Amino acid sequence: MMSGIRGKNTKLEVRLRKALFARGFRYRLHSPHLPGKPDIVLPRYRAVVLVHGCFWHGHDCHLFKVPGTRTEWWMAKIERNRERDREVAQQLRQLGWRHASVWECAVRGRRRRPLDDVAEEVATWLASPRSSAQIRAGV
Repeated sequence: MMSGIRGKNTKLEVRLRKALFARGFRYRLHSPHLPGKPDIVLPRYRAVVLVHGCFWHGHDCHLFKVPGTRTEWWMAKIERNRERDREVAQQLRQLGWRHASVWECAVRGRRRRPLDDVAEEVATWLASPRSSAQIRAGV
C-alpha cells in the first residue's frame, strides 16, 4: 500500500506551483543540491517551499489521526519524519536559505482556505525578510 503513496508532485504541490507561477514566480523542483530535496526552490529569493502532508509529518490538526494498528511503529515513523524536518530546516538556515512549510490542512479539510489565499501568503512571505513561515489551516 505504501508504495502507492507519492513523494513528489502531489496534488497539493502541483496546485500550489501553478498558483505561484501564475503570480510570476519562477522556481526549480526537488533540487538534489539542497538538504531534503525541497519541493519548490526559488533561487532568486534564496527560499524554498516544503509541502507537508499532515499525516506523514504528524501535524497537530484535524487531518492527523494515529492509526489504530501498529501504533508504535507508526508513531516512530512519524516522529522520525518530524526530526528530519527539523534537521532539514536547520541545514537550510545554515546554508543561508529561507524556508516555508505549507501544510495539507491549509487547502484540505473542514478548516481549509482558498488556494489563492495560501499562494498569496507564500508570495507575501517571499517578499518579506522573515527566515521561515508555517502556512496552515484557518482558525
